[in-house]
Amino acid sequence: MAKLKLAWSLALGAGLLLAGCGPQASIPQGVQVYFSPNGGATEAVANALDQATNSVLVQAYSFTSAPIAKALVDTHRRGVKVQVILDHSQRTEKYSEADFLKNNGIPTLIDAQHAIAHNKIMILDDCVVLTGSFNFTKAAEEHNAENLLVINDPALAKQYIENWHAHEQHSEPYDRADKPVERTGRTKRD
Repeated sequence: MAKLKLAWSLALGAGLLLAGCGPQASIPQGVQVYFSPNGGATEAVANALDQATNSVLVQAYSFTSAPIAKALVDTHRRGVKVQVILDHSQRTEKYSEADFLKNNGIPTLIDAQHAIAHNKIMILDDCVVLTGSFNFTKAAEEHNAENLLVINDPALAKQYIENWHAHEQHSEPYDRADKPVERTGRTKRD
């Protein structure tokens, strides 16, 4: 009976492996998780940016966090290539950091092709991905229930980089709108 169970387990395992349920190519080399409110997500972003040495790609729906904007500018000033894509709402958002980024020499684009560009990601040095529900805002750190993952995984980062460049292709340079831009689809809740 034990031999029959062992044979069945091996056959099932081989079948799952052949069906594509085996180990994936992407194996994280490290994962940290942060929760808010007041869970240190903003500090984790700033610390990760402080460690970047070559490149930082950002996609953000809402971007009103002065500490994260300052960390991006500091990273840029160290010679790291920083590029940002924001949702079109940042053209009219009262507390948007888009002007600060642009005025400090960081290429800042607007993704207006979608009802909302709801990404909240950073890709550092082609190997570290920051992602989760955490918007880069003061409210996300202090008031909202949010999560942030910091994932060291070059294979995953490659997929995020490809997606970032796909959105870059249809994005346009940031300029603050003189009047509010009409929103379609879902409304902003941050």
